[in-house]
Amino acid sequence: MDKNLQPLFTPWKIGSLEIKNRIVLTSMGGTDLFGWMEKNHFDKAGAQFIMNVAKNNVGLVLPGCQPVYNPMFGQWLYKNKKMYDDLKKWMPEFHKTGAKLFIQLTAGFGRSFTISKLMEDLYTNKALRAVSKPFMNLDKITASASPSPNRWSDKVPSREMTKQEIKEMVDAFIKTAVLLKDAGVDGVEIHAVHEGYLLDQFTLPYVNKRTDEYGGSFENRYRFAVEIVQGIKKACGNDFPVSLRYSVVSKTKDFRKGALPGEEYKEVGRTMEESEKAIKYLTDAGYDMFNCDNGTYDAWYWAHPPIYMPENCNLEDVEHIKKFTSAPVVCAGRLDPYVAAEEISKGKLDGAGFARSFLADQEWVTKLINGKKDDIRPCILCHNGCFNMCHYKGVPNDQDLPDSLGLARCAVNAETMQWNKHKIVKTTKAKKVIIIGGGIAGMEAARVLKLRGHEPVIYEKNDNLGGVFIAASAESYKGKLRELLAWYVKQIKDLNIEVHLNSEIKDISSFKGNEIIIATGAKPRRLPIKGVEKTIEACEYLTGKEVGNTVAVVGGGLTGCEIAYELALEGKKPIIIEMKDDLVSQKGVCLANSSYLREYFELNKTPVYLETKIDEVQDGKIIVKLKNGDKKEIAVDSVIMSTGYIPNPLEKKSNHVHLIGDCLSVGNLRSVIWKAYEVAMKI
Repeated sequence: MDKNLQPLFTPWKIGSLEIKNRIVLTSMGGTDLFGWMEKNHFDKAGAQFIMNVAKNNVGLVLPGCQPVYNPMFGQWLYKNKKMYDDLKKWMPEFHKTGAKLFIQLTAGFGRSFTISKLMEDLYTNKALRAVSKPFMNLDKITASASPSPNRWSDKVPSREMTKQEIKEMVDAFIKTAVLLKDAGVDGVEIHAVHEGYLLDQFTLPYVNKRTDEYGGSFENRYRFAVEIVQGIKKACGNDFPVSLRYSVVSKTKDFRKGALPGEEYKEVGRTMEESEKAIKYLTDAGYDMFNCDNGTYDAWYWAHPPIYMPENCNLEDVEHIKKFTSAPVVCAGRLDPYVAAEEISKGKLDGAGFARSFLADQEWVTKLINGKKDDIRPCILCHNGCFNMCHYKGVPNDQDLPDSLGLARCAVNAETMQWNKHKIVKTTKAKKVIIIGGGIAGMEAARVLKLRGHEPVIYEKNDNLGGVFIAASAESYKGKLRELLAWYVKQIKDLNIEVHLNSEIKDISSFKGNEIIIATGAKPRRLPIKGVEKTIEACEYLTGKEVGNTVAVVGGGLTGCEIAYELALEGKKPIIIEMKDDLVSQKGVCLANSSYLREYFELNKTPVYLETKIDEVQDGKIIVKLKNGDKKEIAVDSVIMSTGYIPNPLEKKSNHVHLIGDCLSVGNLRSVIWKAYEVAMKI
């Protein structure tokens, strides 16, 4: 092991409980031991994920958060005794790993509850609201500290929680903690004075306008969280550790309005000044550890950092707040393990929290210990598989139901939390499989085929593997994507897969008799406008074609916005032209990612023309047609077209010809990798 990492693998204590090392798996919805958005039960898939992580040298493991009042079916978590018996039987096997287990308990979401179109329909129709109440009581599960707007929808506002409901919630935390202790769990984490969830909404001045003992003064706003820990300590004893998921600073300007890194703004939530006072107050109340980051759902990119956020984005604030508590402090959020190790060695940090990296590779800590860093499949911070709740103008959470019910899957690892569906099964009849196209889809198919015992052969027309992903990973801030590309290339080499570069295949007839996989990607959509030949296609820019200073980016989807962001980072002046009424108006892109881009362009006064069509490209200018039908000339030096792609298969699908990747259907990296995996498993 690299000696610089050694501080990560030293023991520490939470209260009187010793943890073998400083690596902490922080909670992610979907990795729950008692199920996620379903009837509570001991969840075998969640248990498998937790065990996989624990076996790979993690010190403290926190499964996904468990609502003490389940939003689905209105269950109290403490009422299903059988699942605690099942957990008790499982715990000895877990403890053989040497890891410790804290179960994270949550009061719920309040105004942050992700509302979908179906939920809007249930709430706004009185008859449907009454019928749906037994399985989804939206009035109850969205209740907040005070009446306030929902983060996702204007149609499902939050009412004020009653004092009786607060008391019931506190009581549920205590009863559940007792059952967990009796089941052999090492501690609990209270979720959360963090990220603008329900408990946090009580602490935040812009949400909590109450005039009773749960609002107004500092002590009143933190009373809910204090009553929970005091009740648990009284019932479970002082030696039973209670951690708190804690946001140091809210980084919030208003409802649905976050503050970007480095931005000067007026905080409406928890300021650093209040946080210094709050963490001491919460420590004195009985909390034994603080699992920290920043942000709220209104500033979601702090708690769920997309690739645009700087590495270690929360570290400085977490290290500062450590000075004000005697309890150990953990930092999470795009944390680099080498940086974390250094800060731990200096005494500035106690534990290092990681989450999504375990979805991409449950063995990454073991690989790090064994000096196999290049074998770690990296998380690329896309949220496409794990957390793809998307939101744009006029639309609440636009997410497919299977994704809502199946969080904690991974775009780059088709197997995570899908082991019953995606698993390597050895073939009984080895075949030579021709793969035409060496992009991500082709390489994933080849990797899976080889692991199954087949003989894949890749033909790639260019002089290196990667396909369009070379362009997709080219922007300066996309180092994690370049790491993924390097991982794939290494896998192909390590598995000794036959590769033919500079080998464009135009006719598959010579391969007849073999199974053939076509992975030839897509071609750019070309708009029928005058002067289009003067434009630069997105991939041309991304692979090095020069542009001028003022650049029109035609297309305000994710690709176009990321190009505009890169241009801005280069010091150029992007102008975005988009036909829809919002930027990044597409499924699969997490609100944490899209809101960062929208707010970045707003803060930096990037010209954005929505509901606008490009009409003509001339030398030094473009002509666009505005929503009202007027035409407008805009002076530009260059025009980049990011208007989508069209599947470009070499051949049609048949019995022995399989299409994968963008040549089948243009999607995102998740759809590319998962489909390639599935096709490779069927051969």
